Amino acid sequence: MTGAPRGDAPGSGRYGEAVFRPEQAGEGERIDFGALAYDDFTMARLRALGVGPGWHCLDVGAGTGTVSRRLLDEAGVTSVLAVDRDLRFLTERPVPGLEVLEADITAPDFAPGRFRLVHARFVLMHLPERDRLITALAELVAPGGVLVLSDAVDLTSDRTPSTPYTSVMRAMWQGLRATIGTDVSWVPSYPHLLRGTGLMPVAAEIQVPPLLPGSPISRFWADTWERSRAAMLATGLVDDAAVDAAVWYLGSDECAALSAGMLTAWGWKPQEAPR
Repeated sequence: MTGAPRGDAPGSGRYGEAVFRPEQAGEGERIDFGALAYDDFTMARLRALGVGPGWHCLDVGAGTGTVSRRLLDEAGVTSVLAVDRDLRFLTERPVPGLEVLEADITAPDFAPGRFRLVHARFVLMHLPERDRLITALAELVAPGGVLVLSDAVDLTSDRTPSTPYTSVMRAMWQGLRATIGTDVSWVPSYPHLLRGTGLMPVAAEIQVPPLLPGSPISRFWADTWERSRAAMLATGLVDDAAVDAAVWYLGSDECAALSAGMLTAWGWKPQEAPR
């Protein structure tokens, strides 16, 4: 697996500020394309873990709130606290049982309580304090509860055939690392990191939605490249023509590539011993 090369110094910018600003027109739609590609996988895993009635849940970096709402509407959980640094997408469609909290999970005083489910998807990969944050999130899991973390894994490698898609994906990972510190190279370590917090048992899986013309995942990547184009061009690995060619390639029948996958890892908080 390859992400942005570890030798590149991570950027000091932040997701939602240097790139992917929520006030930028169409950002909610970009997030929803990712949700359409991955929500069914996420919900299937959460249901398999037993998430359902009686559960109080924390959804970290909830974005547009699709997982939070589906937990309430489909899984029938009792409550969801959806946390994000910007709530504009979460407050657009309130539903019973959904609470929202504007907060920065990197703040030392972030402590919203304890929950039977703590879930974060496509959040930690953008944060340089990821090891500390995994420990902090594990502390928010109530005894007998579960921490579920999902992030991207890059499936391009040195042996992947060169195509417009692979060239731009490599530039994207490197550009985002240099701009906001995104690093997916450590994501396969999730099971080990979860076990290190005391959670057990732990397990993980990877889901890869197919790249098909007009599919949600193809539209998500095309939109993501447009919004991170400046960061990609700054790497010197691609130019505007290369990005345009990759967007065309994704929407054509010539596309023959693997999307980045989503690795989901989970670990259970042991029940407290009776006193």
